[in-house]
Amino acid sequence: MASDSRPSPDQADKSHVASSFRLIERVRSSPYYPALTHPVLRRILPGAAASALGDGMSAVAIAWLALKLAPPGSRGLWVGAAVAAYSLPGAAGAVLLRRWLHGRGGARLVFVNAVLRAAALGLIGALAIAGHLALAGYVALLGASSLLSAWGVAGKYTLIADLLPAAQRIAGNSVFGLADQLSLMVGPALAGVVTALAGPAVVISLDAASWVVLAVSYARIAPLAARLTAAPASAPPEPGPAAASAQAEPSPAAAPAPAPPADRAGGWAVIRSSPVLPGLLALSFVFYLLYGPIEVALPVHIASDLHGSAALLGTFWAVFGVGAVIGELAAPFLRRWPVWPTMTGIVIGWGLAIVPLGLPTPLWAGLAAFFAGAVIWGPWLSLSMAVLQDASPPGALAQVIAARSSLLILASPLGTALGGPIVAALGARGTLLASAVTTIALGLITTAVLARARARKAAEPDADLLRSS
Repeated sequence: MASDSRPSPDQADKSHVASSFRLIERVRSSPYYPALTHPVLRRILPGAAASALGDGMSAVAIAWLALKLAPPGSRGLWVGAAVAAYSLPGAAGAVLLRRWLHGRGGARLVFVNAVLRAAALGLIGALAIAGHLALAGYVALLGASSLLSAWGVAGKYTLIADLLPAAQRIAGNSVFGLADQLSLMVGPALAGVVTALAGPAVVISLDAASWVVLAVSYARIAPLAARLTAAPASAPPEPGPAAASAQAEPSPAAAPAPAPPADRAGGWAVIRSSPVLPGLLALSFVFYLLYGPIEVALPVHIASDLHGSAALLGTFWAVFGVGAVIGELAAPFLRRWPVWPTMTGIVIGWGLAIVPLGLPTPLWAGLAAFFAGAVIWGPWLSLSMAVLQDASPPGALAQVIAARSSLLILASPLGTALGGPIVAALGARGTLLASAVTTIALGLITTAVLARARARKAAEPDADLLRSS
């Protein structure tokens, strides 16, 4: 009689328990686990995701409402003014409001920005629904809503740096960065549906409600965050992997840069005193500037060169969103790579990926290239924020990030503004190719400068030895 080879119930239960334990250990070993289970961060993550989704929806609704309000002969002017007003005043706010906002905790900065956004956008939605919204008032309210945007970003990443040890900050940045990337995929599509059914004013009202959710989330965790950040405040900051790896580069960014006391030092003073931050910000500014013309050239390329529709443009941006999410997920695994080779590699890789869009390639090749470029670009924000977090004194971190935001807020819109004349001169495909080639050149020039600095640094001990002999 054949023996029964099936496992007994006890053996099956033991196997199931062992599998469960292995799964739990695998989850706990994930670089994202500390951020996702942190008592403060896990409470604000849903609000951050809701706000990011609302912002993704407003990216469509703000321009569409301007189109509805503007007279036919000046629609382009008013759409441009509305889109600019939703971001550019943040640069002025970072400079003009530093006296009142420096030294505030990260949670309070995000809360104040969220309250202002909710109030201004809610007023826009209410006036538009009631039929009493004027164009000039619309642009003015959008500008008011964005006045604290740089401080809101600074508060978010300052809180992450205050709550997580240096080795976990890139993963923490990535968790919140993923919410922004996912909003690029879902927000515009959802906004299109809601706008078609109820109009852009309803979409903007929903965005205002999402900012209310974010404000409530940060208000609820503020006391707990204050207790958790007060305990280690007197301890010397631990240099993170980003700073440690940057220390091996020609521009070292070891422990936080020697700077004036945090209560007297502005963000730019701290940046100037750091060996690595000025170079990183300069690279970021030019990188974002060269990206700007792509936002102008891509729609024209799809309509004129590919003879596609708005649906194809949406497909390109959806593919970009998927790639950016994948790249963002990879950021924690890059945290021990040397900073400068990684950042310059991202710049060169993005440029190489965009080259096929500037050549007469098949549609599938263009989509694949845009996807690859998004994967390469995805880790950029989390990695660059980690360098700032590691290289800045804790008391000055919010000011440093606000200063960074005030600079980079200008870069992409300036590139977009330059994109119109460049497209008129070179055509859409030529503009895409020019952006790609110039970006590659930026990465190669940066690499050459770093190699020269490394060689000069290596030669210094030999020169000292010769002088001593």
